[in-house]
Amino acid sequence: MQRFETYLTENLPKVPSFHPIYEDALGVMLEAGGKRFRPMLLLSIVDAYEPMLYNSSLPVALAIEMLHTYSLIHDDLPAMDNADLRRGHPTLHKRYDEVTAILAGDALNTEAFYLIAKAPLREDVKIKLVELLARDGGSRGMVLGQAIDCYFENKPLDLEQIKTLHTNKTAKLIAVSLQMGAVIVGLEKKIQDELYAFGIDLGLLFQIQDDIIDETQSEEEAGKTTGIDADKNSFVNLLGLDETVAQADALAKDLQRRFEDFDEKLQTALQPLMNKYLHRHN
Repeated sequence: MQRFETYLTENLPKVPSFHPIYEDALGVMLEAGGKRFRPMLLLSIVDAYEPMLYNSSLPVALAIEMLHTYSLIHDDLPAMDNADLRRGHPTLHKRYDEVTAILAGDALNTEAFYLIAKAPLREDVKIKLVELLARDGGSRGMVLGQAIDCYFENKPLDLEQIKTLHTNKTAKLIAVSLQMGAVIVGLEKKIQDELYAFGIDLGLLFQIQDDIIDETQSEEEAGKTTGIDADKNSFVNLLGLDETVAQADALAKDLQRRFEDFDEKLQTALQPLMNKYLHRHN
């Protein structure tokens, strides 16, 4: 992923103006690190099937990371989670102010689609990528999940509703990262669908693990504000810690089984991620 990290550093949004902090604000949360999980999923697929398209896919991978970062910036705002810490750094509204954080999030959201539109890929491929990212990153996906999360704070949901919440808020952007990689390399629809379904469950596992981290780790260990899920509809709040860990283990085993049905190239592409993330709560 060093290639991606270098690409990101060299392609932070450049918008020179007489505004003293605007350009810095657009790049600071991108540079603050993070797992780069979503771009890694996309680039792993591209690298496995069409390594010649890797460099052309970097702007698309960065677009996904920008959209994800915008969602974190807005998620941390006083109106939502009111968090002080993200990726081990002060959140954007703490570093600057609330207006700057809102506008930086807005800017990264639209910058993502600008990057895809300008990528050196075929026009029909780029239109499909824009469609997929808009579908799962917008009103039908991540934004819906965030809306449910905020509206139903202090109002307990059942397990299926919590799964719907987190499928939209977290899992769809992870699933679509895999699907967008598959679109770039021209994998057939059936494999795209299998990858997407796998990504949804991988995203749910990610969220369950995140709930466990929120419950069991300090802010220093997690690198972000923890302990803020007390009023939220989290798996831990509904099921308790032991049952949540059991659910995570069951989901991880199911994902491992499905992973073993993928073709050799896909397995090679995703193996490092499986090793790193499948059992990260243990």
